[in-house]
Order: sequence, then structure tokens, then C-alpha cells
Amino acid sequence: MTQITLAEASQNLSELIDAALGGEEIIIVKDNQPVVKLTPVLLIKRRLGFGSAKGIVTISDDFDEPLEDFREYME
Repeated sequence: MTQITLAEASQNLSELIDAALGGEEIIIVKDNQPVVKLTPVLLIKRRLGFGSAKGIVTISDDFDEPLEDFREYME
């Protein structure tokens, strides 16, 4: 855990962001009191449920018809 003053944080923000993305916990202090903890945002993956592609995916009417290229093998 790294503690840094607000003035130092404003001068070194990009380095602090890189450090936080690397897993380091950054605490920013003001008047010797911790005020902000810099941590990366974790993306939450949304799990798709049944029917979530309704209206997006379509199947053609001839979906299960033999392909023309394979017709000779089907006879």
C-alpha cells in the first residue's frame, strides 16, 4: 500500500494509475487523513439468458435442406 499526498498525486497521476492497474493499492491523503483509494475498475461480464438473441438471430426456411454441393452424395 502506497500513501501519497494530494499534491504529489496530481503531479504523478498517470504513474499512479499504472501502479493501481498493476495491483498496487494507492491511498491519497489530504491534511494527513486518507481521502481516496485508487483502485482499478473491474468489468462485470453480463451472463446472457434464454431469449436474449430474440429478433437478432434468424434461420432461413431452407436451413435443413441438403447443400447443392453435396447433392450427388445424397442420392
